[in-house]
Amino acid sequence: MRWDSLSHDGPDPSGTTAALFGPGVVSRTFDTPEFRGITFHEVRARSIVNRVPGASRLPFEWTVNPYRGCSHACVYCFARRSHGYLDLDAGTDFDTQIVVKVNADRLLRRELASPRWGGQHIAMGTNVDCYQRAEGRYRLMPGILSALRDFANPFSVLTKGTLILRDLELLRSACAVTDVGISVSVAFLDEELWRTVEPGAPAPERRLDVVRALTGHGIGCGVLMAPVIPFLSDGPAQLRATVRAVAAAGATSVTPLALHLRPGAREWFTAWLARHHPGLVRHYEALYADGAYAPKWYQRRITRQVHELAEEYGIGPSRPGAHRGAAGTGGAPRCAPEPDPGPTQLTLL
Repeated sequence: MRWDSLSHDGPDPSGTTAALFGPGVVSRTFDTPEFRGITFHEVRARSIVNRVPGASRLPFEWTVNPYRGCSHACVYCFARRSHGYLDLDAGTDFDTQIVVKVNADRLLRRELASPRWGGQHIAMGTNVDCYQRAEGRYRLMPGILSALRDFANPFSVLTKGTLILRDLELLRSACAVTDVGISVSVAFLDEELWRTVEPGAPAPERRLDVVRALTGHGIGCGVLMAPVIPFLSDGPAQLRATVRAVAAAGATSVTPLALHLRPGAREWFTAWLARHHPGLVRHYEALYADGAYAPKWYQRRITRQVHELAEEYGIGPSRPGAHRGAAGTGGAPRCAPEPDPGPTQLTLL
């Protein structure tokens, strides 16, 4: 098991998790509707700022992930495979066995203060959502955002969670001193599809409300339209409806990314597809016959269609330099959407 970067304090009340996490981990369940069926494993990390493998191919090099596993339970999530590193499965365990790095905020402040840290951009939400339901109880993000603001360290957040609005004032104050990118993930509007493919995530319309609220408070917010799901959310009328709604919400940019299926996610998604859309299984086998990614022609087609629709509805690219608050000028802070990563961020979603 790959727990070399973690140490554990406190009791193990059940006596059953020590084999997974080592002695001292605290595992909790809460008998409330929003947490029913979920177990939280509280651990103390030794490091929290992590270098991204293969960072030369990505638009960022460093990440902070206060959680592992995600109650959004998106069936396509690429991060599912990482739960195997903990000897947990990539399916139900990923959705219900959530690792909480309870010292993440304090540890980040210490690492940012280190003379070895160079103040590079830190991305959050690129592995699992830092504003998933667990954040409502553990409240790690206010401390994390405060540390990044106090050290004027640039950062970005990608989320499906509405809980980000709780930290609105922290985001505004961070925008005044450093570069901040905010993106909300909204791939489609179909409520029936949402209920089965993203069962633990807020509804798409609620996420668009987040975009409206952020932009209404002077914080620029982009939309990551990901993943576009072949045969289920990629029809011309569906793409048009989604882009139109994104524009109406005030998003500053929209970035489409086609579904990709890494090992772990591929098996879980295929099982879901066989249950809900059995007639599509053979079409997926053909479309993804060459690996995890949809063919280049398909990716280019989706990108072209969405960009044309974005232009039609007046969604323009973010303006360089427009994302930093003018400290001391009395103007409202302006934050940029997370930079358009291009096709490379297909590896993230």
